Amino acid sequence: MDLEIKGKNCLVTGGASGIGKGIATILAQEGVNLAIASRNPEAKAIEELRAYGTKVESISADVSKEEQAVGMVEKAIEIFGHLDFFVNNAAWAWHEPVTRIDTESWFNTLNTNLSGAMWACRTVSRHMVKRKQGAIVIVSSTAKFSPGYGETAYRASKIGLTSLMQNLCVELAPFGIRTNMVTPGHYVTRMTGWDRIDRKKTEQFRDNYIPMRRFGEPTEVGGAVAFLLSNNASSYVNGADIVIDGGLQHSPIKVISDDEIRSLNEPE
Repeated sequence: MDLEIKGKNCLVTGGASGIGKGIATILAQEGVNLAIASRNPEAKAIEELRAYGTKVESISADVSKEEQAVGMVEKAIEIFGHLDFFVNNAAWAWHEPVTRIDTESWFNTLNTNLSGAMWACRTVSRHMVKRKQGAIVIVSSTAKFSPGYGETAYRASKIGLTSLMQNLCVELAPFGIRTNMVTPGHYVTRMTGWDRIDRKKTEQFRDNYIPMRRFGEPTEVGGAVAFLLSNNASSYVNGADIVIDGGLQHSPIKVISDDEIRSLNEPE
């Protein structure tokens, strides 16, 4: 099936690395013009995307700041004249046990992952409402399905994204705008890479709890996003959440010992 998205314009946040890069790669292969927003635009990533023969521009933006999240959307519209698609992918995590949650880290997580999505979606929605067309995809995480030690702020942000997507779905549908979600499981990215985590425990997690016994490839998320953006392939899909986790959500998770759990919040 031809997705019929070639020549369309899309803004992707966090699109220069990790899952965002995987999404951008598939869209570039389909001929979509891309505005790639990130805190530190990577020239190499932009050139790799341009190699597919589509127009790719970078935008420097910190989505945890309202004025930059809004300005990012306005800049993308200025570059292309209009936006057909928006993919909200930017995210980061500052993990802390519940008795040690730092206010700054809490708001850094919520503003980057949730407030930034709201500010950007609000701005792009105003643009799409005027055009009476468009498609939005929000990237979530399977962290929302089960508690994770030290992940209070991150989980709150990802659960909040589901509520945001649902309201966008019902409020924008009368204007011909569809809003959906993709929910990746564990992918080795800059945020979850070997330099940030215990490699042995992560390998145990993969082998014991992911039924497919491997981590996902970022482009595997890209395929689902391309499907959801395409009116030709998914014209009646609105408010859906496609989980891309190799079956992880159906496995019980316990990757640290009871002693390690207690140590998280024991008085110092």
